[in-house]
Amino acid sequence: MHTTDARIAHARPHGRRLRGGPRAVALAAALAAALSVVTSGQTSYAKEPAPHYAFAVIGSTLQRPTDEPLTQRLLDAIGRDPDVSFVVYDGNLKSGKEACHDSLFETRHTLLEASKPALVFIPGQHDWADCGTAEAGGYDPVERLDLLRQTLFADASSMGQNPIPLARESEVSRFRSFRENVRWQFGDTVFVGLNVPGPNNHYLYAGGRNGEFEDRVIANAFWLDHAAEYAKRRDARAIVVLVQGDFDPERYERPERFAWLRFGHRSKRDGFLEFKRSLVKLADTFRGPVVVIHQDDDRTHAGFMIDQPLRNDKGDLVTNLTRIAFAPRSPQNQWIQVSVDLAKRPPLRVSVRDVPKNLPLPTAPALPSHSDYAPTPLPPSMPAVPGSAPASELPPILPEPARPASADPGNGINGSNYRYGPPDATTGAYAPASGTASRSGLAPTYPGPGVTPASSVQRGP
Repeated sequence: MHTTDARIAHARPHGRRLRGGPRAVALAAALAAALSVVTSGQTSYAKEPAPHYAFAVIGSTLQRPTDEPLTQRLLDAIGRDPDVSFVVYDGNLKSGKEACHDSLFETRHTLLEASKPALVFIPGQHDWADCGTAEAGGYDPVERLDLLRQTLFADASSMGQNPIPLARESEVSRFRSFRENVRWQFGDTVFVGLNVPGPNNHYLYAGGRNGEFEDRVIANAFWLDHAAEYAKRRDARAIVVLVQGDFDPERYERPERFAWLRFGHRSKRDGFLEFKRSLVKLADTFRGPVVVIHQDDDRTHAGFMIDQPLRNDKGDLVTNLTRIAFAPRSPQNQWIQVSVDLAKRPPLRVSVRDVPKNLPLPTAPALPSHSDYAPTPLPPSMPAVPGSAPASELPPILPEPARPASADPGNGINGSNYRYGPPDATTGAYAPASGTASRSGLAPTYPGPGVTPASSVQRGP
């Protein structure tokens, strides 16, 4: 088992006066109204104390029909752990080569519902954004997303045999269609699930208005603002945001006044730019620890990686935001387990757990038939338009910071180690971590006592 720790500060969020004139006042009023709507019918479940618990994170375990019994066994193994309170399936119920047919989603939905712990599903790239390809059946991606909203996200609670209540953004009248964006609270931690798929957040390089992308950017930004205000009102200690897409946090673009002067010298438009700015705002508003969990596209390490790569518009490192990128070597036989105990230091421990080798595969088929997994491809609604980059795109502002590594003998697992940079001589903060997790390593998430608090920023290079 691979284990590492990540520190989450105990500082509670502080109130912050909104600035910006009438628009800020209008936003505050909208958030207050939304909070009253979304919190009005909730049970006392979130208020129940949970000083020590764990949750599991899995994703992309279903790439072909033969993966279904393996995923069933994975969920069975997770359900046997008494400390796991819920499971998050973080995207990709199917591969990019499987057709996005109704019966396929029905089969995979049935599989997730069999989970013994509560299961929260977050849509990913292959679940809808890639459905327009010929391999996936040539569907309209927006229509497939609407299908998921009407089926997998139809209930007010999570999936699983022991569901938990969820607050959906669709409870806010302005965002009635965004049922996939959810929020729940467990103990002193607020969890947020967002529809942010890879590889570039479904940004389309085509003429006309990029309507689906633009509407979802607004909805996601609002839901993060809403979560910050909700967490402050509930006196939460931390916020955990879960998305499927690897949003490339090392690349953060400054707003540029004269971008039009660089006509003809455009780089690829970052479809995650607005999401990263929303995260920076969330970390500044909440002022407490913020953790973002997503699938790792690179898979250059064993299991997961923890670092602090995000900077703000001034180039300063956002020190109260930590990223956990996960990529188990065997997704059908491993899961990421996050153990939380806010009364201890470090209060958050991340580990890779393995399915017991003696746990048998399910014997009785409990899933619908696969007879109609390959439908006749549907014609595209409009002819393809040659892609072109928008005139407002911006280049990266900062290179990836250097990450000196130092070996850590004695904590090796299977001949490798989890490596960390040496602590800064001035602040005492650790450099970002990478490599294979060790059993006793401390992730460089937050500085220790006597140095920069979690709510501040550290000057960039």
